[in-house]
Parts: sequence; structure tokens; C-alpha cells
Amino acid sequence: MKYAPPGHRDSVVSVNPRYDNYIGGKWIAPIAGKYRTNLGPATAKPICEVADSSPADVELALDAAHAAAEEWGRESAAARAAVLNAVADAIDAHREELAVAESWENGKPVRETLAADIPLAADHFRYFAAAVRSRESTITQIAEDLISYHFHEPLGVVGQIIPFNFPLLMAAWKLAPALAAGNCSVLKPASPTPWSILKLAEVVGDILPPGVLNIVNGPGGKIGQALASSPRIAKVAFTGETTTGRLIMQYAAQNIIPVTLELGGKSPNVFFADVMAKDDAFLDKAIEGLVLYAFNKGEVCTCPSRALIQESVYERFMERALERVGRIVQGDPLDTETMMGPQVSAQQIEKIAAYVDIGRAEGAEVLIGGKRAQVGGEFADGYFYEPTVLKGENRMRVFQEEIFGPVLAVTTFKDEADAVRIANDTLYGLGAGVWTRDGALAYRMGRAVQAGRVWTNCYHQYPAGAAFGGYKISGIGRETHQMMLEHYSQTKNLLVSYSENPLGLF
Repeated sequence: MKYAPPGHRDSVVSVNPRYDNYIGGKWIAPIAGKYRTNLGPATAKPICEVADSSPADVELALDAAHAAAEEWGRESAAARAAVLNAVADAIDAHREELAVAESWENGKPVRETLAADIPLAADHFRYFAAAVRSRESTITQIAEDLISYHFHEPLGVVGQIIPFNFPLLMAAWKLAPALAAGNCSVLKPASPTPWSILKLAEVVGDILPPGVLNIVNGPGGKIGQALASSPRIAKVAFTGETTTGRLIMQYAAQNIIPVTLELGGKSPNVFFADVMAKDDAFLDKAIEGLVLYAFNKGEVCTCPSRALIQESVYERFMERALERVGRIVQGDPLDTETMMGPQVSAQQIEKIAAYVDIGRAEGAEVLIGGKRAQVGGEFADGYFYEPTVLKGENRMRVFQEEIFGPVLAVTTFKDEADAVRIANDTLYGLGAGVWTRDGALAYRMGRAVQAGRVWTNCYHQYPAGAAFGGYKISGIGRETHQMMLEHYSQTKNLLVSYSENPLGLF
């Protein structure tokens, strides 16, 4: 099935020529009156204009959030849960509209947004609606007449900065726990993908009380800094590259506020020889597990961008894998038959091409791909790059640095100890994959690999309720889990003495 592009008369998505910021439940023009053109990566042609905001617009959003914070924070957990469940219902009801909007703006295939991004976004709101209703405060009897009460209270107003690779799902990851805990949010979308989140605001705006959700668009260096450094926010959450994450930490440190950071990765995907023991469904699944480096065009922080294959089966395994990579269908992101769409921006595809050149210069062998894809027709100017596999050594830059594109760096290992050594030879520690028919080996590897999430005989599953976050320079905090309610709350201790006698110390 092919969906009509947004703006086309047959499209399921309407597009306005221009979009303002969403502040206090209203569409508010940027104070300086500036807008920028938002391009679609499949055609490199405009979708619409979006507000090009200034720090003054951030202040407007903070005003609206603070005006709403006290009332929203006093709402019962049951009342907030009802709102979150209504948001989830609205997302489900507008699944096709939101899926097409995100695919057209981001470039990811609509088969992914329909099957994963949008349903998962709705499910995360439902998960945190349930989690906040089941959360309990505690009472401790310190002594016969001394009681300690612990209450969960919202932080107040939080800042949230969203990446371009999963605009709606990452917004849900951050908004759902923050709102469930009773906070109001000022959210900044990524510069390449501002529009799809504004479409979300159209869908859920009437459900959320005014000021609970505020969206300000603009360049990250200016708007992101203004938000993260503001003394008017109580927490900042950021998903993006590690370099920017360091800056976010510095801004937050000035105001001594907590941060949640989900940063870069260079995830190892480890394949042991026993995956080739049989030519069966498990082997097919393992091959698909390798090919998932091209999922979402490789624009995933946990992209399995390093494949470690046991040397005794390398040739046979890679013959099967490369044949499968060669069958990846590129093209129109709104065609449900398309497996890989364009990169999100011209800047991103230039970065990918530069890294492939670096790999060649380092001596890496190009096994497949290695250049821009020629899609042709209406997509001739789109930002398409071929799924690429490079064979080399783990010391190379293409093995050590995050490329954020459909480029897989492949090497071999001798035994379990060698696999652990290579897998952990990286500054990052966000995700990893282990593939083996041996349950004991899978367990040992899962514990030995230094990563916040280790997929075992699977990859790229992101269910609500499974904690997600990184080791080392890949971040701080764990998202998609009820522990995020604690990250978005502060604890008040009420220590009450029921004794009629003072301590008598003076």
C-alpha cells in the first residue's frame, strides 16, 4: 500500500503552510516573527514552515508551564492516569495520520511507524498511567511515638529535548512519566523533525490541561541551551549525541538539577558459531538480527553497528547475511513495501559518506554498498544511502565512532573471552546483542558485556516496562520503566513525634 504524501488531496494528513509554537494550550507565533522551512528527506522539498524561536519564546512557555504546575501537581494519581489513558486512546485513533506524518518528515518507512513507533508511543502512556496508580508512599515507625511519612511530590516544570530519529516515541518516553508524576513540560523537538510533534499536539491538545505540555521549536544550540540552563526548570531530559549531552550536564549543574541523558552508542552484535549449527528458523532470525543495523536507516542510538562473528563460521554466515542485505528495498517511505527510506537530512548523509571514506582510508573492505543510493523519479534528490557493510578491525574509527547511518562494521573473534574483549573495547555502553543456541553462554555474555541493555537472540525491541539506558558515556538514568517516576519526583519526609515530652537535651 502507498500512502499519499502529506498535503496531497488524498493524504490522511493535513498540512498547514506555517506552524507556530504550542504554548499554554494555544498556537503562539514566535516573538521575533521568524520561521524556517521544514524539508522532507525523501524529496528534499518543503513540507511547511515552522517557528524559528528565540530564548524569549522559551520564557513564554515556562510562564505557561508554571501557571499550570500547581493545579496539575495536585491532581490525584487516578485523575492524571485518566488523562494519560485518554492521550493513548487518541494516539491509537490517529495512528495512520501520525505514522504518515513522522515517516514523511523523518524518512523512516511507514511500515515501521505503523507497526512500532505509534503503537509503542500509545503503550508508554498507558504503562505510566498504570504505574502511577500503583505507586505507594511509605510509613515507617521509627519509635513507639515517632513516625516517618514519605510522600512523592512532582518536581514542577521540566525541560525535555527530543531527537530526530524517533520524534514521537521519544516524546512519549519523556512526557508519559513526567506528566504521570505531576509535572508540566516544555519540550523542544529536534530541528530536522519539528512538525510531527506539532501534529501530536493537534491530536492530544484538547485532552491535556493548558500549560501541561508546551512545545517550542528552534535551533538546538540556542533553544536547547536556553531551556537546559534555565533556573526555572527542575529537571532536564535529553536524548542525542554524547557531545551535546556533556553540555546539557554542564548547564544543569549550574542550577543543581537532575538530568536524564540517553546518549550515543556503538553497540556490538555478537554471533557465536552455533548459530550455524542448523539451517533453520533460528539461523534466519540471527541473519535478520544482523540486518537490523539498517533499521530506521541506522539512525538509532542502539544501532547494532558492530557485528562480531566467530571466525570459524564467518565466511558462511556473511554469505547469507550479505545476500539478505542485498534484498533491502529502498524508496518511498510511504510505501509499506519499502524497508529503508532516506536519511533524515543532507547533513546526515554527508556525515555517513565521510565515514565510509574514512573506513576505506583505514583499510576497511567494503563488502556491499558504500555510496548514495540512486532511487530516481520524484525521489531523485532525496537523502538515500545504500546499506553498507565494512570489514575491518575494532581499532578503526568506523568501529569506534558513532556514524548514525546504515553502516555496519564487521570483524571476527576467536572465543568467548575474545568476544567479550572486543565488545567492551568502546567508550560507549548503550546496547548490545548476543546470538547463540547455548543458554549458559548467552547468560554469561549478557552479564559480561558492558551495556545497559543486552538483547539476547533478539534485537531492537523497546517494550514499556523494560528499563532502557546506558553505561559509560552512553548516558545517565533508565527510561521506559516505572523507576522514571522517581526521576520525575522528589520525596518529602514528614517526621512526626506523638510524644508529649520534649527530648530534654537543654
